[in-house]
This record gives sequence, C-alpha cells and structure tokens, in this order.
Amino acid sequence: MSAIRPAAVVVLAAGEGTRMKSATPKVLHEICGRSLVGHVLAAARELKPENLVVVVGHAREQVAAHLGEVDPNARTAVQEQQKGTGHAVRMGLDELASGVDGTVVVVCGDTPLLTGGTLRRLAETHHGDGNAVTVLTAEVPDATGYGRIVRDDTGAVTAIVEHKDATAAQREIREINSGVFAFDGQLLADALKKVRTNNSQGEEYLTDVLGILREAGHRVGACVAGDHREIAGINNRVQLSEARRILNDRLLERAMLAGVTVVDPATTWVDVTVTFEQDAVVHPGTQLHGSTHLGEGSEVGPHCRLRDTHVGAGARVDNTVSEGARIGAQASVGPYAYLRPGTRLGVKGKIGTYVETKNAAIGEGTKVPHLSYVGDATIGDHTNIGAASVFVNYDGQEKHHSTIGSHCRTGSDNMFVAPVTVGDGAYTAAGSVITKDVPPGSLAVARGQQRNIEGWVARKRPGSAAAKAAEAASGQGPRED
Repeated sequence: MSAIRPAAVVVLAAGEGTRMKSATPKVLHEICGRSLVGHVLAAARELKPENLVVVVGHAREQVAAHLGEVDPNARTAVQEQQKGTGHAVRMGLDELASGVDGTVVVVCGDTPLLTGGTLRRLAETHHGDGNAVTVLTAEVPDATGYGRIVRDDTGAVTAIVEHKDATAAQREIREINSGVFAFDGQLLADALKKVRTNNSQGEEYLTDVLGILREAGHRVGACVAGDHREIAGINNRVQLSEARRILNDRLLERAMLAGVTVVDPATTWVDVTVTFEQDAVVHPGTQLHGSTHLGEGSEVGPHCRLRDTHVGAGARVDNTVSEGARIGAQASVGPYAYLRPGTRLGVKGKIGTYVETKNAAIGEGTKVPHLSYVGDATIGDHTNIGAASVFVNYDGQEKHHSTIGSHCRTGSDNMFVAPVTVGDGAYTAAGSVITKDVPPGSLAVARGQQRNIEGWVARKRPGSAAAKAAEAASGQGPRED
C-alpha cells in the first residue's frame, strides 16, 4: 500500500464542544468559507484515501447532513456514547467491515489549519521509517498543558507524557503531541481491542495504543509539523477567531505571491474558495466569499462584500454588496450599490450610486447611474436609465419581467410597470409611468399635464415668507427679510 494513498482516513468529529457555548455543533462552526470539519476533510482528500470515515456522535443528524453537502462520498460511523478517542477510532474501523490493510491516518475534526501537505509528509514518514504508528508532533514556544513527546537515542518515540505527569526535565521538552497519527491498519485494529478504561475518565484512549504496540516490539515514530499552528484545535470562540486570522493571512499571502495587490491585509477577509487573476487589486475593508472571482486587473473596494460574484478583467467595484452577480470586463459598480442574485452587467456597463439590481441582465455599455431599482429586467446595449427609475416588477402575487431595448434613453423618475417593453432607440420622458409597450424609436410621455394656479400663495398663505418673496419677485413690493 502506497503511503501517498492511505487505506483510510478516520476523522474524529463526535465531541460536543461545550466550551463553544453554542447550539451549533463545534465542528460545524465556520471560518473562511468552510466548517471546521470541512477544512479537515479537504486536507484529508489531498491524500486520496481509499476510504474516508467521519465518526459522529453529538448532534449527529446535523453533522451527517452537513457531510452530505460538503463531501457526499465520506462515510459516517456513529459513536453513540463518547467513550474516548480509542473507542471513536474503533467505531470508525468497524464501519470498514472488511478490515483495513494499509495505512490508517487519524485526524481530529476541529483542526482547520492542518494542511494536506503536512498529512502527506506524515504518511510518507510513516511508510519510509517502517513504523507501526507515527505521531504528528510540533515544537511550540510554550508547551504548558500539552503532552510531551519523549524519544530515545534513535529518535523513536518512547512515551507521550501528559503535563501533569511530566518530570521537571520532561517539562523542558517543547515537542508536543498533536492527536494526529498514522497507523498500520491491522496492528491498530488488534491494539484497540487491548485498550483498557482504567483511568480517571473511564475512557479508551487512543494514545494507549502507542504503548501497546511498543511493548509488542513495534517501532513508534514521529513527524514534526513545519508550523506548530497547524495542529491547533478549536475549543472556544477565542481560538476560533485566532484560527480565522491565521488562515485568512495564509490565503492572502498566497494571493499576493500570485500577483494580487492586497492594500491592507488586516482588514481584508477571503474564503478558501475565492480565486484571483494577476494584477487584481483589493482595497481595505473588503470581504470576498463563496465562489467569488476577481479578473485580471480588476479593482474591488474599499468596503465591499462580494459573495459568489464574478468580476471581469479591468472592472471597478466600489463600496458595494453583491451576491451571485456577474460583472463584465471594464464595468463600473458603485459606490453604494447592491447587486442581488441574477444580476449580469455587460462589458463597460455601469451600475452607479444607490442602485439596486436583481435578476437583471444589463447590456454592454449600458448605464444605470443613480438612485434606481432594476428588478426582473433585460436591458439592451448602450442604453441609459435615468435617475430615480424603478422597475415595478411585483403585482402583490407574482413577479413580472420588463425589457428595455438597445440605445434607449429613459428619463429620470420613470416607473416601468411590468410586464412592459421599450423598443430599441426609444425615449421616455421624465416623470413618466410606463404601463404600455413603447415602439422602437418612439418618445413615450406618460404624466399628467402641468397646471399653474397663479396667485395661490398670496391668497392661501398671506403674510408668509413665501408670499413676501413672490411679491418681491413680481415687482409688486420690496423683499423683506
């Protein structure tokens, strides 16, 4: 069996996580666009294991449902009662009824910073050194509270000593246990049957397997993680926040090294699923989520929040919230725009200040510059939508569609009452309520006739400032302050 492809990876995700103080199971808390267990699964999948088993217990229906969404091919094993890590692994192996012949990697479901590269090194070390079990360890600045790794002169691991049980000399050791292991599958299965519960917690500890295998004459080795932060488990909201910061910094560093300018990494947040092209620029205060993609030379920010949004090459997005939109190359959006799902802005198009769009296809070079709502609409190329326009798409029960053609000029303060069509090259007058189709090349005027009632202020508001100003303006008397 190749160490690059283990026989199985077992993910331990059965714990309650009471220190999170949350109705959400600990492993389902999210950082950078994935759940904690989702990050672990992604790292495990890089090993291409023959089997991936997640051991669930607390809130198992929720966790299993989530696994079905993020990794449908993962298998689940149920730990009905949390009787320790050894018991959990035993439940995981029981899910593989035919037994396991090869390497089994065991990881914790609350270690989102663990990378596939580190797991691969663990598996390679395990195979190359011929170990029965290999512990992933890390050298930390302060090992207080952690189990210390004790080695012999050959580098083999002789013991994992908990802090409370360590001697003064052992407490000087900075190499600690991560809780991540690679095992020979058959030796692991046999050793788990010998694990006892004669401890203060009455649980089956996975770490007891190391002693059992060593006493049987097998070698126990270790692989040191390159970055001790990778092994950090999440037990509370503080640690969740710290992990989010570390992972976010890791993602931004990767983007910057690939040619993206991040003006202020401290105020920029991205998900692991966000992608960039060279020379994209991200300004301060920006959040990029989901499947968002920034095209070559595009600029986003400051103060944008984009989710599942595609930004074309050379486009500019400023102070904008966008969900599920596609922004064409060299287009302009914002400031203070809201793009809702289904928005598609064409090449060199513009969605301007205080404009909201939803399910709207806006053509090449078309502009919606100011203070407008465009919902359930198709607008052609090189059209201008006047300020303060509203596409009236909802009749109280159903949504309806409006179509504006190419090279149209619609006036300010227009209401387009759907369903309605304005033909190519047509104009509409300011203040119009468009309820009927407008033929191509026509001018639509749909507003009441203006009527001026002269002298109304003098009669109805005598002595007022307005009346005095009107009197002075008409030359009938001096202006009084």
